[in-house]
Amino acid sequence: MQNEAGDMTDLYIPRKCSATNRLITAKDHASVQINIGHLDESGVYTGQFTTFALSGFIRAQGDADGALDRLWQKKKVEVKQQ
Repeated sequence: MQNEAGDMTDLYIPRKCSATNRLITAKDHASVQINIGHLDESGVYTGQFTTFALSGFIRAQGDADGALDRLWQKKKVEVKQQ
C-alpha cells in the first residue's frame, strides 16, 4: 500500500521463494535468506552480492542445495561471474 507521496506504508511485506516463487509467510521459521558475494577476476570480493530466499518447503524436501545451485548458474551469467 502506498500513500499520496508514493511511500510504502505496509508494516509487513512478505518475501518470495527464489526457487518456487511461493510466498514465504511470517510463520515459516524454516526459511532462509542467503547472500552470495560477487568476486572480481582475481577472486577478491567486490562488495556486491546477490540475495536468494528459500522457503521451508524446499528445504524440507531436500531440494535447497540443487535449487540454489540452479539459481546461481542462471544468475552468474548476468553478474559476469566465472
